[in-house]
Amino acid sequence: MRPLVFLRKTPSIDFMSMHKLGFAFSSFLGVLSIVMFLAWGLNYGIDFKGGILIEARSTNGPANLAEMRQKLDALHLGETSLQGFGQPSDVLIRLAEQPGGDKAQEAAQEKVRQALGQGIEFRRVEVVGPKVGDELIRAGTIATILALLAIAVYVWFRFEWQFGVGAMISTLHDVITTVGLFAVLRLEFNLTTLAAILTIAGYSINDTVVIYDRVRESMRKYKTMDLKTLINLSLNETLSRTILTVSTVALAVLSLLIFGGEVLRGFSIAMLWGIVIGTYSSLFIAAPLLYYIRPKRGSEAKKPTETGAAAERAS
Repeated sequence: MRPLVFLRKTPSIDFMSMHKLGFAFSSFLGVLSIVMFLAWGLNYGIDFKGGILIEARSTNGPANLAEMRQKLDALHLGETSLQGFGQPSDVLIRLAEQPGGDKAQEAAQEKVRQALGQGIEFRRVEVVGPKVGDELIRAGTIATILALLAIAVYVWFRFEWQFGVGAMISTLHDVITTVGLFAVLRLEFNLTTLAAILTIAGYSINDTVVIYDRVRESMRKYKTMDLKTLINLSLNETLSRTILTVSTVALAVLSLLIFGGEVLRGFSIAMLWGIVIGTYSSLFIAAPLLYYIRPKRGSEAKKPTETGAAAERAS
């Protein structure tokens, strides 16, 4: 059985001629993301800022969100949000944390039950305090940093330290721009989004490692080829695989975005953005960085005729 190949003939796209533009664009995205994060912050969900999360289901057919929202607003419990998810009868209710400790949270839950009436079944209730939210933010930040360091160490061990630096910079770029996207669009940032960011880091490094492996293979094969030409050759040789991978993953994530409901909306948006930016960073950041940090090329070929033949085959 023949493998699936998207591009029957290896293209000859000059990626390296565009790498400076890619660096500039990535720098702009990175700075913008950091500025927006510092200026606006993130729209933290209940997982991080604390509050009450209620999963409810209407027993009388599809839930009337407008009517339910009107009843809850009349309780004056602070910030309240309702989202449909799953079946038309399913509703996710979020309430701001109530002052007064655990008893105040229980009292707020009871008020909601009475206001919504017997036609609503409470399937799950979670209460998250601000202290727990702070701990989750700290733990999430540490987890992301450790993941980036582990990726760099793995690539360093698998290839050389120059490859590890390139991989960590490109993956850090993907993480920062994803956080910036949520800061700009004011999308809810919760534990599911954090899981998406860690998944993006894994996806991005997988694509980068495939390209790096081809670069290393080409370095052994064409020992005196100009490094810029060699990187272009490696990127073009792996382009078919890159397109197939990003297409199949994007289709799966689009299905989650369209059919997954409000609960998976943030995760799906983060993943979709991560797929695009991760592929871009592998092509225009991770690989071109090798041209500047110059990994070891090994010993030069002794016979010029062999080197010339190899360069002729690559052209």
